[in-house]
Amino acid sequence: MLETSILNQVRSVFQNLEAQYTFHITCHPRHGNAQELTELLKDVAGCSDKLSCEVTETEEPKLEFSLLKNRKETGVKFRGIPNGHEFTSLLLAILNADGKGKNLPDEAISRRIQALKGPISLQTYVSLTCTNCPDVVQALNIIALLNGQATHEMIDGALFQEEVDALKIQGVPSVYANGKLLHVGRGTLGELLQKLEEMFGSEPVGNAEPISRTYDVLVLGGGPAGASAAIYSARKGLRVAIVAEKIGGQVKETVGIENLISVPQTTGAQLADNLRSHINHYPIDLFEDRKIEKAELQGKEKRISVVGGEAFISPSVIIATGASWRKLNVEGETEYIGRGVAFCPHCDGPFYQGKDIAVIGGGNTAMDSVRTARRLGAERAMIIYRRSEEEMPARIEEVKHAKEEGVEFLTLHNPIEYIADEQGKVKQVILQKMELGEPDASGRRSPVPIPGATETIDIDLAIVSVGVSPNPIVPSSIK
Repeated sequence: MLETSILNQVRSVFQNLEAQYTFHITCHPRHGNAQELTELLKDVAGCSDKLSCEVTETEEPKLEFSLLKNRKETGVKFRGIPNGHEFTSLLLAILNADGKGKNLPDEAISRRIQALKGPISLQTYVSLTCTNCPDVVQALNIIALLNGQATHEMIDGALFQEEVDALKIQGVPSVYANGKLLHVGRGTLGELLQKLEEMFGSEPVGNAEPISRTYDVLVLGGGPAGASAAIYSARKGLRVAIVAEKIGGQVKETVGIENLISVPQTTGAQLADNLRSHINHYPIDLFEDRKIEKAELQGKEKRISVVGGEAFISPSVIIATGASWRKLNVEGETEYIGRGVAFCPHCDGPFYQGKDIAVIGGGNTAMDSVRTARRLGAERAMIIYRRSEEEMPARIEEVKHAKEEGVEFLTLHNPIEYIADEQGKVKQVILQKMELGEPDASGRRSPVPIPGATETIDIDLAIVSVGVSPNPIVPSSIK
């Protein structure tokens, strides 16, 4: 089932495993995907004498497997076939259980995970085409591995559609904790851990002392700007640390990058990996999955406190905290995220095949989003933009290609409210009709609402693609 080149890579990855691991498969013998799952796991198990498979047949319509370590449950389970982006999640689950994964957290984060009060039963519904899902799955697998009172299941929504429908899931990844919705969309280990702490509370393990670290330079943020600042500082011989939620920042979410000089084409994930690789060439300490709680920047010694009680002290702090998706801040937007309002077509688009999708915005990102939605099977894909087509910042070629692919353009309209059905799913958007006024600072004519002129259209999903805004993390916490 797996290609020889992939099997050779897996053999190399697992050559130093120490414990014995078992894929305990439970499935109905006539399940349509049972053979595919069994063949995949047998291929992986054949890459190391430390791996094995066992199958338990059941009359229930199950298709799942648990990861056992030395015949004991690790707390990690996959319901579905971990192909696509989730194949890496499978490999990392084994490596992390063996203590050899490269994404295992450091001491401070590990302490917080171990301190979570249980029991905690985590379930993550994913799409195998979702680029954000693996990060969430891998983070929650780590939590299950480090906290004996937590378990985690990855669930392929396409194979368990009845559950998806019953839970009214409209966006992935969707994470449930003890049956309650915890999180929707992309997320870091730090973000997910903080939500679990808020929901379940923590109980410190032992009498560990608070962690405090001192450096010559602290860089806040792990995007291209933060990486550059840290590297240049380290090249001057300074002791440097990066404190960030993740390496790569917002750019990591970009599917295709074609305007980075000297690099004709790359992806956000690959660029993030390259940033990390470059950072690792220098003696720079990386502290990921941190959320800044307070920044005390007065006086000679600056102090940065993060969630969990950890503190970083330095005479020099470089702020490079980047940006996040910009919201429209209209009625229903926040309330219906994951239920008909989204920001990533690759994550949510697969759930809307044959449905009506509206993309809000007029830039190149919006064009990419609407074309992606169309290719993923949207019955109707449209651009909603508050100015005219002539004022669109997107490249002319992007607009032309979108039209060629059947995308509709609804210009001089601006969303003002999302309306949901009785199940809490978005069914309509109310649009304010606009007209063009005098040019604004950008040189384009300003969109002006036409009093009393609105239009309501039926949609199943709205993808907001209006750019990014600076993260307010540090400004809101400065003392």
